[in-house]
Amino acid sequence: MATFRIFRHYIPSAFILLGLIEALVFLLSFHAAVFIRFSHDQVAIDEFIGPLWPKSITFALVMLFSMIGMGLYDRVTSTWEGRTAMLLRVLACFMLAIFPLSFIFYIAPNLSVWRGPALLSFVISLLGIVSVRLIFFGVVDAAIFKRRVLVLGAGKNAFEIHKLENNPLLQGIHVVGYVHINKDHDVIDDARVIHPDRPLQDIVREKQIDEIVLAVDDRRKALPVHEILDCKMDGVIVIDLLTFFERETGKVKLELVNPSWLFLSDGFRISNVSLALKRGLDVLITLLLLPVFLPIMLVVAIAIWLESRGQGPVIYRQTRVGLGGKEFQIYKFRSMSIDAEKDGVAKWATKHDVRITRVGAIIRKVRLDELPQLFNVIRGDMSFVGPRPERPEFVKELQEHYPYYRERHRLRPGLTGWAQIRYEYGNNHEDAFEKLQYDLYYTKNCSIFLDMLIILHTVEVVLLGKGAH
Repeated sequence: MATFRIFRHYIPSAFILLGLIEALVFLLSFHAAVFIRFSHDQVAIDEFIGPLWPKSITFALVMLFSMIGMGLYDRVTSTWEGRTAMLLRVLACFMLAIFPLSFIFYIAPNLSVWRGPALLSFVISLLGIVSVRLIFFGVVDAAIFKRRVLVLGAGKNAFEIHKLENNPLLQGIHVVGYVHINKDHDVIDDARVIHPDRPLQDIVREKQIDEIVLAVDDRRKALPVHEILDCKMDGVIVIDLLTFFERETGKVKLELVNPSWLFLSDGFRISNVSLALKRGLDVLITLLLLPVFLPIMLVVAIAIWLESRGQGPVIYRQTRVGLGGKEFQIYKFRSMSIDAEKDGVAKWATKHDVRITRVGAIIRKVRLDELPQLFNVIRGDMSFVGPRPERPEFVKELQEHYPYYRERHRLRPGLTGWAQIRYEYGNNHEDAFEKLQYDLYYTKNCSIFLDMLIILHTVEVVLLGKGAH
């Protein structure tokens, strides 16, 4: 499955096509609903509804954003969770879309429609989307959609790709084989290894290869440069192993990183204009959300106060590490008992943590404990999107274990982030290492576009309670 790189973030072309088709479904469904409701009476439509295109475009955009928010354009959840799960996500998307549509119709009455046509457009578009999804579900794994990949190498680097072959992340790829390279020790099953007895260009043409991945263990000694150039001149894409993993998994595979890649690769740069726009987006989103969440925050505060019988703080402050490694005070609703760290030793939160209160378990599940951090965003301590801030005690340990950990402090920490929507809650060094790889991907490819995708996907994480402890 080919991918497009939009603002340095990789998106499968099949899902771009799917999004365009479903946008058309939403547009046509709206127009069909109006014409059916008014029995094709154009005069009545003009009198009671008015111009259709502004309304249908608004309807289509809101529905598409809801689809993104429910993870329906994610390469894993869209096609590999199963048809029942996909249908449930579609239904949840339609229910979710009612709220932003109602809000838009309230503030812009000229975009609203009667309840009859609105309900009918929901029904028609639901049938259309389900039909499109079932067709897509059936053909997305077909060979015509798969990118034929030849891995150059059959050693330990190539084995990293082999381990992912049955993973949903590589669903759009068909690994044709692994080419044995002299001086490399093969660890791939010999049945998958291609022992070249002719020029690489001939093998590529015979097997109709679309892309070559360089996975040779020692590229300085064994890389067949001229043969690779011949293939590239034939139009075959040639990429290195790190770029392959970054594109397919959405993270930087730290086991393969060397220092030169960090500053020679495309990324790890953000202009002052982009930073200013990101800060403006933070303030705008926070100011829009505060009036909505203030009543909820009041209810949470009362619940915490009642459960603890007035003992202990409702909101507590904790030191975290932020931009440039500077420490700041983060605000959170208290979700643990008052004596959670009575010995003064910082501890990771774990599943079924006995320190978590009954109210705390609920608010942590739907992330309500983090709502006070909106004030951290206003103050400039945090961004709406970025790597999650960690406690200084943990940061010191993690920097000793992982040499690139400090790179995640090049951006403001976030209320939500790429690691939060791609990986479950972390409670040990191994989880921190896995999340670091996602944080580095975000730091490398940071953009307003990626921020908006993360914000939309956060809706899915909150509604489904993913990764909460």
